Amino acid sequence: MNESVGAAVLGALQGLTEFLPVSSSGHLVLGQRFIPISIDAVAFDLVLHVGTLLPVLWFYRETWLQMLRDLLPGVDVPLSERGALQELLWVFIASLPTAILGLSLRDAVHGAFEGTALLAVTFFVTGVLLWASQRWDRSAMATIPSWKMALLIGTVQGVAILPGISRSGSTIAVLLMLGVARERAARLSFLMSVPAILGACLLELRDPSIWIGADPTPMIVGGLTSMLVGYAALVLLVRLVVRGHFAVFRWYVWAMALFAGGITVLV
Repeated sequence: MNESVGAAVLGALQGLTEFLPVSSSGHLVLGQRFIPISIDAVAFDLVLHVGTLLPVLWFYRETWLQMLRDLLPGVDVPLSERGALQELLWVFIASLPTAILGLSLRDAVHGAFEGTALLAVTFFVTGVLLWASQRWDRSAMATIPSWKMALLIGTVQGVAILPGISRSGSTIAVLLMLGVARERAARLSFLMSVPAILGACLLELRDPSIWIGADPTPMIVGGLTSMLVGYAALVLLVRLVVRGHFAVFRWYVWAMALFAGGITVLV
């Protein structure tokens, strides 16, 4: 298979699975096993994640703009009543444990991208979280997210750096179980993904070895594909979360756990 075609396939896979609660990194580990790319796996994964960052910025553009307005001086509204600013502060606090875990697990995660054994466990864990989000869904309570909750969700997002643990799946699932309204749970999950992805980019950019000899064409093709497919997947997932159909993906990730386990044993 032509490498650019393979990059497009993997980009589409990333765009689809980054937002659907099935773990994009886990799928990339499996995808690159069958569609080999000569580019460093971590570098290619980074480019694809940047591709899926742009849909979040665009989809929630009004929220980002309102956050900027709330930061401007002269706004005649008390700080405690600026909803967008409160969410921005919440995302900032949630990003702290994510950053700590990201730095701590960075080397271990790099190794995890080279095998499938771990995926059998992590895919299963994602499925359990999705099941639990339906079994103990308290979103009707419309709980206001607290700072303690931000630290918990940030920790969950930090653990989701492991391939097979869905970032969106785990964070939205826990938010729903904590009583956060469905639309808000989805919004907070994706807003907090932005600093996480940007932070990962900065970390990887410090290691120039992953870019040595890399052909830019497959990266561009993969990045653009992940952006376009990712936007469609983001729109779809938000609708599914709001309608209460989020947990249906548990069956898929459990099947992927069995598949990953089978590859590990047989191949």
